[in-house]
Amino acid sequence: MFPLHATLLAVLVSVALCQYDDYDYRPASMLGPSGPNCDQECDCPINFPTAMYCDSRKLKVVPMVPKGIKYLYLQNNKIEEIRAGVFDNVTDELRWLVLDKNQITNAKIAKGTIDKLTALEKLFFSYNNLTEPVIPPSKFLNELKMMHNKISKFPSGLLADKENLTSVHLQHNQLSSEAIGGAFKGSKKLLSLDMSNNKLKKLPAGVPSSLEILYADHNDIDSVGAGYLSKLSSLQYLRISHNKLVDSGLPAGVFNVTSLVELDLSFNKLQSIPEINEQLQQLYLQANDINKFELTSFCKLITPVNFSHLKHLRLDANQITHGSMPPEYSTCLRHASDIMFD
Repeated sequence: MFPLHATLLAVLVSVALCQYDDYDYRPASMLGPSGPNCDQECDCPINFPTAMYCDSRKLKVVPMVPKGIKYLYLQNNKIEEIRAGVFDNVTDELRWLVLDKNQITNAKIAKGTIDKLTALEKLFFSYNNLTEPVIPPSKFLNELKMMHNKISKFPSGLLADKENLTSVHLQHNQLSSEAIGGAFKGSKKLLSLDMSNNKLKKLPAGVPSSLEILYADHNDIDSVGAGYLSKLSSLQYLRISHNKLVDSGLPAGVFNVTSLVELDLSFNKLQSIPEINEQLQQLYLQANDINKFELTSFCKLITPVNFSHLKHLRLDANQITHGSMPPEYSTCLRHASDIMFD
């Protein structure tokens, strides 16, 4: 049993570790000497015995992980392979596995390693050389990050039993719309999906209605299917900037859904402002080819209780100016404190 102050410290540190992306801080050095069972190239602080820090050590292979470890940090190394047996002591214990910024390929991941981790909750595998996703069998997985890889395929069914998965980050890969068909079916609790900087030609199909955040910036999307957003009743943040959207690719009212809070359609090829719902608060349309300002895009009816709740509107780098707005715009956009034209 650890002293009360040590237990409290472990709790506080565990909260701080949620911000593991800040690789500059050295949590291991703040937690005292390493335990006796730890690999000599890593640190397993006595005051936080469930964590093993092997980050930024110039490692080329994953070291053997001792029993009792739940949080394993291996980011910022030169790891090229994961050898068989390294996780044998923690197959039903390891909760977090951080492998960011290494040189791992799928061919160098031995069978019986990640595919045996039945308790894993978070898998961070960004900035490597993966060509397809690596998915542990754990039903407890809630966060998956594999951005900045070379993933070009995502077989259907890989996430079928991941009912606790809430966040998936796959930005900066080589995924096409066909490659992710059916990839997200079964993820009933998925809240956030980032598919930016891939090769999508349309928004991902089969995403669950639980989704609240969808980012698809920097792709080749030229249209949005009619009724696509009406199936996503919880979606609040949608970004489709830096794509190839044109007016003919947007069915009437496709963005007129009550759940949306933020909509980013900047850096596309739109010539008119699409119809939005009165509940939308932030709309980004900069760097398009918009040449007219139609108030009906924002308000179908203007009364004391019917008006747009839009707060921020960007229209800079288009073909309209503030003078293009009709005199009655202030009655419709009565909450808009920031309308940018240049």
